[in-house]
Amino acid sequence: MAIELWRPRGGLMRGPFRELARMEREMEGLFSRFFREWPWPRSADEVRGWAPAVDMVDRKDEVVLRADLPGLEQKDIDVSVEDGLLTIRGERKEEREAKEEDYYCCERWAGSFARSLALPPGVDTEKVKATFKNGVLEVHLRKSKEAKGKKIEIKGE
Repeated sequence: MAIELWRPRGGLMRGPFRELARMEREMEGLFSRFFREWPWPRSADEVRGWAPAVDMVDRKDEVVLRADLPGLEQKDIDVSVEDGLLTIRGERKEEREAKEEDYYCCERWAGSFARSLALPPGVDTEKVKATFKNGVLEVHLRKSKEAKGKKIEIKGE
């Protein structure tokens, strides 16, 4: 580590380097103010579109899929099974409005989504049941007898 004698009026920077450092600070301030006020998307969802969060649970007799679909109604959702894929499709429409004495804000947006999930082998696609309650879609996929498996006893010698 080097020790430098303190010098008033600029210290280590002399001549043109002092001016470059000042210009750099000014440009940094300009860009930080500009980009701070820029209307960037508020979340990654706004950039790539919205897709529901999905959980898939493998139980003994069935596979249960849960999808969070807040703000949607049953009529807005379509569930289909084809070629080993379960697909959830829907359309989301939202509107927000805020009114105050000197303030008014209204936002509306709409968009469709589709989410496809590969089903594990042995699922009986003829016995699929779906329910929708409180913004949660639950799909029950029964397993075929072969897919349920069986317990194998281990014998000792």
